Amino acid sequence: MEITAALVKDLRDRTGIGMMECKSALQETDGDIEKAITVLRKKGYARAKDKMERETKDGLVGSYIHLNGKLGVLVEVNCESDFVARNEEFQELVKNICLHIAASNPTYVSSEEVPQEVLDEEKEIIKGQFIDSNKPPEIVDKIVDGKIKKYFEEVCLMDQPYVKDDKISVNEHVASFIAKFGENIQVRRFARFGLGE
Repeated sequence: MEITAALVKDLRDRTGIGMMECKSALQETDGDIEKAITVLRKKGYARAKDKMERETKDGLVGSYIHLNGKLGVLVEVNCESDFVARNEEFQELVKNICLHIAASNPTYVSSEEVPQEVLDEEKEIIKGQFIDSNKPPEIVDKIVDGKIKKYFEEVCLMDQPYVKDDKISVNEHVASFIAKFGENIQVRRFARFGLGE
């Protein structure tokens, strides 16, 4: 059976797991969504979505100063227990998120943080590019939606392609640790300081 993008999207919507993992599970199960969900559960990914709503009161503040001292990052990453916060893998995750922020310079943690007026302005700019195009409004709306998704990938930390593996987003990378530890993990906030910026 052909594994279509729509089928992969359906599995992703149902599980909250990354596209590559979903596609792999569907290939393994010849396109059977229910069996693919079982495969993902066995791998621990599906549990991550359930845990993403749980409260996080522990965690770490991580920091990174670039070698020349001209760039610095602070990030707060929360988890549910000090047991996980003290874990070396969690600490490595926090460090890697700092490095990602230093390299990719996001503006917001997630798309939910983008102010409505910024989003409206961005949509108007995109729509303005198609005023003389004679494209039907529904086509322009689809183009706008696609470009807004791309905008989120540029400015929102959790939507950005992860610098150490650009096949997955930062969100998908964090979700793999949620599945591994069995606890919710959230990037709460960050600050990036560039000398003279």
